[in-house]
Amino acid sequence: MKPKVWQNNIFFKWGSFVRFSHTVFALPFALSAMLVAARNNRGWPGWQTFGLILSAMVCGRTCAMAFNRIVDRKFDALNPRTKNRHLPSGQINLSSAISLCILAGLGLVASCYFLNSLCFFLSPVALIVVCFYSLTKRFSNYTHVFLGLALSLAPIGAWLAVRGNSVTHLELLQMILLAASVVFWLVGFDIIYALQDYDFDREHGLRSLVVAWGPANALGVAFLSHLIMCGLLVAFGLACGFKLAYFIGWLIILACLLLEHWVARRRSVNWINLAFFRLNALVGTVFLVVVAAEIVFQGAFWMH
Repeated sequence: MKPKVWQNNIFFKWGSFVRFSHTVFALPFALSAMLVAARNNRGWPGWQTFGLILSAMVCGRTCAMAFNRIVDRKFDALNPRTKNRHLPSGQINLSSAISLCILAGLGLVASCYFLNSLCFFLSPVALIVVCFYSLTKRFSNYTHVFLGLALSLAPIGAWLAVRGNSVTHLELLQMILLAASVVFWLVGFDIIYALQDYDFDREHGLRSLVVAWGPANALGVAFLSHLIMCGLLVAFGLACGFKLAYFIGWLIILACLLLEHWVARRRSVNWINLAFFRLNALVGTVFLVVVAAEIVFQGAFWMH
């Protein structure tokens, strides 16, 4: 299929509108949480639970990204980097985007309903949190932290989908360590991503740590955030009783993060996109692989 024809494909258009490919950031941590929770539950949660977790993840992220594109459409139209996005360029109309946002939100609630009552009652809270991030750049320098909290709901939600109200104190510790790791990971790479819009955000009154503290200082915060993330991942591995495979993966993740910061200091938009997407996608993928490997090596699943 030729590139132009492919870009006119309806699935490609809507997938690129909500950046479906960026699901690889939160999904590996959600699936890892599902695996550890299932190990603690002494069994595989079943394909239905897996499918519902996947559905909730995709719907939640789609709702959040559609909401982001809707509320930011005027800024996107003014920004040379984003003026060709779907809403500013007219590729997708506003009513269609709003419909997608609402349907995806309802899809998350429906998926949670079929998981368990705890997930169902918490689903509106999750929707508020993941959408609220898009408004924070108007009043807070810590917009990256809000996005981190939104993304950290993915592993928490997946864990509760498997365990419901039966979470033990040890599991609560494991869940908090994993969620906190995701927060600091996100803070670090979102600061790097925000470098691209430093001049635009400063001129149009949009706030971030990059605008507040300048690129050099903000990069220092990003580096510190990723160091904290690595420390939390060590603590998570120890709390889960993981051994060699996990810590080999941890070294790969550390190398990816160090490379990401080396790349970020080049300040080229193309290089920043490389650091943002490919390296962070690799971080999540490596994490999922080594967590799954540890659980398989431990023979932790009992088939029903």
